[in-house]
Amino acid sequence: MNLYVMLNIGMMLVMIYYLYRLQSQYMKFTRRVFIALGLGAAYGLILHFIYGTGSQTIASSIEYFDIVGRGYVQLLRMIVTPLVMVSIITAILKLKGGQSLGKISGVSIGVLLLTVAIAGLIGIAVSLLFGLSAEGLTAGARELARAEMLTDRLGTAEQLSVASMLVDVIPANPFQDMAGLRSTSIISVVIFSAFIGLAGLGIHKKKPEQGELFDKAMEVAHSVVMRMVTVVLRLTPYGVLALMTKVMATSNFDDILNLINFVLASYVAILLMFIVHLLLVGLMGGNPLTFVKKVIPVLTFAFTSRSSAGTIPLTVQTQTQSLGVPEGIANFAASFGATIGQNGCAGIYPAMLAVMIAPTVGINPMDISFIFTLIATIVVGSFGVAGVGGGATFAALIVLSSLNLPVALAGLLISIEPLIDMGRTALNVNGAITSGFVTSRLLGEADMEIYNSSQELEMDLEAIS
Repeated sequence: MNLYVMLNIGMMLVMIYYLYRLQSQYMKFTRRVFIALGLGAAYGLILHFIYGTGSQTIASSIEYFDIVGRGYVQLLRMIVTPLVMVSIITAILKLKGGQSLGKISGVSIGVLLLTVAIAGLIGIAVSLLFGLSAEGLTAGARELARAEMLTDRLGTAEQLSVASMLVDVIPANPFQDMAGLRSTSIISVVIFSAFIGLAGLGIHKKKPEQGELFDKAMEVAHSVVMRMVTVVLRLTPYGVLALMTKVMATSNFDDILNLINFVLASYVAILLMFIVHLLLVGLMGGNPLTFVKKVIPVLTFAFTSRSSAGTIPLTVQTQTQSLGVPEGIANFAASFGATIGQNGCAGIYPAMLAVMIAPTVGINPMDISFIFTLIATIVVGSFGVAGVGGGATFAALIVLSSLNLPVALAGLLISIEPLIDMGRTALNVNGAITSGFVTSRLLGEADMEIYNSSQELEMDLEAIS
């Protein structure tokens, strides 16, 4: 470790200590997250300016920053499975019937599929508005390697069908899914937890005494898990600081400038879809400004971490603590939203790529039949993101291969992929939260007193005392 790396690490430790001081002074959680975001962006830019793109000093420094950044993301992933399991089981036990369970899951998935279709239409419109095309792009070594990789993975995408995707989510080995060993693990855990909850309801009818014991055991497990969630979420500002520093320090700004038109178009589409979410919230009786204020902390983390699955604990807590969404609905919406109908990864991105690539094979992207087929493929293919993993890349492969479009051209955007993926992930998470709120309102379960209050997501110090 050279002197410069030690200085960089020392500066990071100073900023971490500063955030700790703010926490000990009871500064609001949201404010601390924003301060961490600003510090990380500024420090990352300084490192990039001093050492330059591809610096070994930056790479060595990031290895140590990742202890905080990636370490925090892994802690979040650690609590995802127990959080989803105990929350869904206890929610079903409180429902005292399976009918509400079907309504919750059906409405949640329905909202996600509706919004991903709208996201696809927005992606098409913005691509046409900006005149995006793959015809003028040039490929370097990284882009060619990426194109070859996409072509190799094409076979897997072509073998997918709706039936196989649905079969894949059925948990043949629940312990394997609890360990997160499959791309469908989150949904499979939801299904397994639902079976446990329904079984618990059955015990209540036949053996009431044992049913009461099971209820109490789940209440204790729920309390323990929620305390663990609180402990981990208090680390959010530190994780945001390290993750944002890494993003800014390692970005290739030359490549971003070369493809700035696609970057701008992507973020215009993402912003428009955020507005659609707010319109849905408004139609359901929620104040859009209140919604924005309360979801900003979780979207900030989603933006910096680029992990929809890792954001699930924050997504659930934001819905229950700040938006008045019941815990059962919040968990279903967060779990489904991390894997199905992702507005950014499965909606906007594949639509934009298809419109860009279509002219290279003589297809008019403004043809109504092409647009209709594209949207239908996006909606069906959004299940494939959960079925095979790989996020936006595999969603794009499913859509492009289904439309017989060349997938290799998608590799030309590899240099700006991380930058765009940040916005896409934040949109995915916002879509999941919107789904939870809309579902709770449609089913008459939302607590609007919590929604309209000034209560925000807070990780109180007393919570772990």
